Amino acid sequence: MSDVQTIADRFEIEALRGEFTDAGMMRDYDRFASLFTQDGAWRMPHIDVEFESREEIRAGIERLQALWDYFVQTVHPGTIQLEGDTAIGRAYTAEFGRMRGGGSHLNYAIYHDRYRRTPDGWKFTERVYEVRYVDTTPLAGSAPHAAPGPVRAS
Repeated sequence: MSDVQTIADRFEIEALRGEFTDAGMMRDYDRFASLFTQDGAWRMPHIDVEFESREEIRAGIERLQALWDYFVQTVHPGTIQLEGDTAIGRAYTAEFGRMRGGGSHLNYAIYHDRYRRTPDGWKFTERVYEVRYVDTTPLAGSAPHAAPGPVRAS
């Protein structure tokens, strides 16, 4: 593999991780699910949740987002280890929000990822969410308005 291809692959995987956060925050559930292979899996062991297909992931993200009054996630670069048409990596996240029932959460976590190159570009084959820190102290701030539906970048 050429150095240029390695750089391009790493860039595309980093963009995939950014798309995951953007699609979730913009409540674009179809785009969110499309970031996974057809047989992809999204796992959150700390709440005993697993979604194991694009259809389950699509339904799952919509159901989970409906629980939040507001939700903010930021993703930070981690590692990427390329192995031909597959790769593994980690991404670091910080997220906070308030549930519709009034509870608040501030989490710091790691996504343990597996990726595969497809004809449509790099996709997740698996994302496993590992919470490293959680704080349920009530958040002092508020959202200025309800979250909009999907917003498309121009």
